[in-house]
Amino acid sequence: MKTSSSMDNFSPGDNSSQWLLWFIIGQFVFLFAPTFLWLWERWTMSVWQNGHGILVSGLVVYLIYRELKKHRSLPPNSNPWGFAILVPPLLLHMLDSGMHSQLLAAAGLILSLPGFSLLFFGSDRTKAILFPLAILLLTLPIPLVFTESIHLILRHIATQSVAWLLKLFGVPVFSTGTLLEVENGSLMVADACSGFATLYAAVTIAILTAYFCHDIRRKILVLLIAAPLAIAVNIMRVLLLTLMVNWFGLDVLATSAHEISGLLTFMIALPIIFFLGQNPAPAPPATHKPL
Repeated sequence: MKTSSSMDNFSPGDNSSQWLLWFIIGQFVFLFAPTFLWLWERWTMSVWQNGHGILVSGLVVYLIYRELKKHRSLPPNSNPWGFAILVPPLLLHMLDSGMHSQLLAAAGLILSLPGFSLLFFGSDRTKAILFPLAILLLTLPIPLVFTESIHLILRHIATQSVAWLLKLFGVPVFSTGTLLEVENGSLMVADACSGFATLYAAVTIAILTAYFCHDIRRKILVLLIAAPLAIAVNIMRVLLLTLMVNWFGLDVLATSAHEISGLLTFMIALPIIFFLGQNPAPAPPATHKPL
């Protein structure tokens, strides 16, 4: 005689179960809507801060769609343990309601996604998309108090590197701290120009790319090159801006060239990481010629 527990009987195909699932997700949407709007504002605030959030989120959505399509032959099921996973995000939201940081609530929003995946897609599909879902945590804004020292180190690296390159090219320059002085003006390498945003994005994309790469050598290469590549691209950006100030004066920084140069760091670094992390093409089948 075979018995089944209430959890085994939970199925998204049942009308009562469907209503329960959609009721819960509706409650979560209502509860976390202000948090999502806050997160969206941070992603779209400036290319210098968390602009990679939109890019990474879009890539994660694509990868999730690809993995779900790959596993569409699996029988539909639902794991009610997803309800238990929804409890910690609720606790984070409650804690954040007293702190008003929105960051804990944003973390809770992302941590709730595996729970909903278990409820709607089941265990097997959730395992397939769990890593991309976890990568979304790297789209959260990092408070400056945790990154201030990194910003300062990156600013000094950019300043000293650009000063060395300018002298190499024969351009008169005086540098002190994070200040670059050229003939037509002075350029302060501030936190926005430190390249931290590009570094954060490059490391995030490198981790995601390495996960889906099957070649172990390419995995290691992508992970090792992400940070140096991001730093090098940012140095080139600061160098270009300094040369433009030297040629045209400080007014050039008030134009769109400043922000466009920031976008270029993403447009150069991230495609290189994607390219290096591509899975090698399969070798063509061997052909045997008759003797």
